[in-house]
Amino acid sequence: MQTSYTKQKDIHFLDLRENLENKEYRNLKNNLAKYNPIDIKDFIEELDPIDTVLVFRLLSKNDAIEVFSSLENEEQIRLIQAFTDTELDYILNELNIDDMVDMVEEMPASIVKKIIEHTDSSKRKLINEFLQYPESSAGSLMTIEYVELKKYMTVKQALQRIKATGINKVTVYTCYVTDASKRLIGFVSLRDIVTSEEDVLIGDLLHEKVVFVHTHDDQEQVAEVFRKYGFVVLPVVDNENRMTGIITVDDILDVMEREATEDFQKMAAMTPDDESYIDSSVWYLAKRRINWLLILMISSAFTSAIIGHYNYLLIAYTSLYNFSPMIMGAGGNSGNQSSTTIIRGLATGDIKIADWFKVMFKELRIAIIVGGILGIVNFAKNIIYDRLNIAYSLVISISLIFTVCFAKFVGGLLPILAKKLNIDPAIMAGPVISTLVDSVSLLIYFNVIGIILPI
Repeated sequence: MQTSYTKQKDIHFLDLRENLENKEYRNLKNNLAKYNPIDIKDFIEELDPIDTVLVFRLLSKNDAIEVFSSLENEEQIRLIQAFTDTELDYILNELNIDDMVDMVEEMPASIVKKIIEHTDSSKRKLINEFLQYPESSAGSLMTIEYVELKKYMTVKQALQRIKATGINKVTVYTCYVTDASKRLIGFVSLRDIVTSEEDVLIGDLLHEKVVFVHTHDDQEQVAEVFRKYGFVVLPVVDNENRMTGIITVDDILDVMEREATEDFQKMAAMTPDDESYIDSSVWYLAKRRINWLLILMISSAFTSAIIGHYNYLLIAYTSLYNFSPMIMGAGGNSGNQSSTTIIRGLATGDIKIADWFKVMFKELRIAIIVGGILGIVNFAKNIIYDRLNIAYSLVISISLIFTVCFAKFVGGLLPILAKKLNIDPAIMAGPVISTLVDSVSLLIYFNVIGIILPI
C-alpha cells in the first residue's frame, strides 16, 4: 500500500505515534513500511532514546540503512551505543564508503574506535585512504561504488557485470571505462548499453569527451562543475588520470547548502560553523558572533573621530546633522545591493575576476542613475516637506549622490578584490561595507557643507 507524501504530512505520523503509545508493534512495523526512509528519519528524531532504538529495530533492512545514513550525528551515536554487535556489523557492512568516512570524521574517538573494531579490514583500509584527503577536497566527497567497464567488453558482458555488481553501486546509469592501468578513457550510459545489440563492443559506444575532477580539487570547484554541466554524477581521478571514485549530485547538494550557509554567516559578520542552532549553547553562539562585532565596533571609532574633527561645522549648522543618518543609511544600503549582487555572481561563475573593469564601469553608471534619482527626490522633499532653503537642500542631495556613487563602486570592487587575494568574497558584505561607507559618507557630507555653506 502506498501513501502520498501530502497525506503523510497531513497526518504527521499520527498512526505511528498511536501504534507506539499503544505498544502495537506489529502494526507499527507495517505502517513504517509505508513511509519513505527520509520521513521515518524525521519521525525518529522526535522520539526519546529508548523509542528511537525500538522503532529502528522494526525497520526493514534496506530502510534501516537509508534511515541511519541520513540521521544527524547525535542520533547515529545514540543508535551505535545501543546496537548489538550483530546489528552494528550489518549496518557498517551495508553503508556506502563515503557515508562511513563522513561518519568517522565527525564522531567522538570512543565511537570511532567501536566503528573501526566492527569494520572488516578491506573497508578499514579504504576509510584510512579517504581520511588522508583534505576535508574540503573532491577526494573526501567521493565514493568508490561505481560500475567500471573495459573497451573490449561486449554489451552482453557489460550487462552481466552490471547485474552482478550493480546492487552494491551508488549508480549504474553511467558506467566508466578504464584501461589496464585504471586510467579513465570515457564513459557509457546505461541507455546506450540496453538499446544496443549484445555483440557490440563497449569501445564502439564510448563517449571520450568526459568531464572529471581531481582528488585534491576544492569542493567549491566541484560544485561549480556540477552547476555548469548539470551532471548527476562526476568521476574523480588522481594526478595520473587513474579512476579513483565518483561524486554524486546528492553529496554536492549538501556541499552547496553548507557553502551557502557559510556565506550567509560571513555576510552577517559571524564566524561560520556547522553546528545546529537549536542544539548549540548560548555561550557557543555568542563566541561565534563576538569577534566580528568587536572588529566592527573598533572600526566605527573612525566615524566618531570624523564627527569630532568636524565638530565646528555641527555647531554652525546643527540642523544639518539630523540628515546624516539618512545619508549613511542610503550609502550602506546601496553598497550592500552591489556587494550582494557581485558576491552571488562570483559564486555562480557569472562574474570573473577579469571582468573587474566591466563591473566597475557598470556599477558606476548604475550609481549615477540611482544617486541622481535619490538626490532629486530628496531635494524636492527637503524644499516642500522639511522647509529647508535651497543651499541646505543642495548640500544634502549632493552628499547623497556622491555617497551612493562611492558605496556602489566600493560594494562592487571589494568582493572582486577579495577573490583576487583568495579571500572569501562573502566577508566583503553587509556590516563591513556599511561600516566603511558610514565613515566615508560623513567625510563627503562635511566636506560638501564646508564647500557650499559659509563658515
